[in-house]
Amino acid sequence: MISPRGSFACAAIPSADQIVVAGGGSRHTMFRAAGSRICSVERYDVEKDQWEALDGLPRFRAGCVGFTVGGDGEDREFWVMGGYGDSRTVSGVFPVDEYYKDALVMELKGNGGGKWRELGDMWGAEERPRFGKIVVLEDEEGANPPAIFMLDDYDILRYNMDLNRWEKECSVPRRAACKTSFGFIVLNGELHVITIVNGIDSYERRSQQQKRVGTLFVQIYHPRKKSWRSLIAKLPFRQPLDLSSTVMCPIRL
Repeated sequence: MISPRGSFACAAIPSADQIVVAGGGSRHTMFRAAGSRICSVERYDVEKDQWEALDGLPRFRAGCVGFTVGGDGEDREFWVMGGYGDSRTVSGVFPVDEYYKDALVMELKGNGGGKWRELGDMWGAEERPRFGKIVVLEDEEGANPPAIFMLDDYDILRYNMDLNRWEKECSVPRRAACKTSFGFIVLNGELHVITIVNGIDSYERRSQQQKRVGTLFVQIYHPRKKSWRSLIAKLPFRQPLDLSSTVMCPIRL
């Protein structure tokens, strides 16, 4: 990249063999909100192995999610949603993030990107803003816009593009015994809510010693069928896993 970054919005344009990234930044080792943020936007051409700068975001934004909407032609759009920008202090000492409640859209063109337009707040005046994890469920045939979902606590919300509002879709059926972090990903057209369960007695023998092994409890929601199922799998890592800071993504084999 022209500007190194982490925690940024990103989307692929398969028909053009390109990748678009926007915003991002870094976290302070002690005070998370004291890290850096950037507003630059770049597009990577896979064939040319080259990055080019596009029109930057109107404001600094990190921790956001990106996706594209539209066909393979000139009318394709790059959306950036969620994330945080400026920070404020609590008691004049501890910095905390100020989260965005709006979305930004850029029209993608063959010779470059267009200007950004702002969609305004996604929450009504009487609503409590939610700032959970956001995932995008793409339409494999490309005929319909992607479905955008957010996991906030035990609620799953769906974004209504026509109204620019979040609406409750459903709730996670089984709750953890204590407050815990969740993983939230899309895989094969379904939403996967992942927790680590330590209370299940699962052991494996290594070097003649008994070692406790964490367990993944996955609750899977099918948006079209409006149905849930679940599965349990042994955690494949030896070290503890913190889902609040773990990067998760599906890989097509």
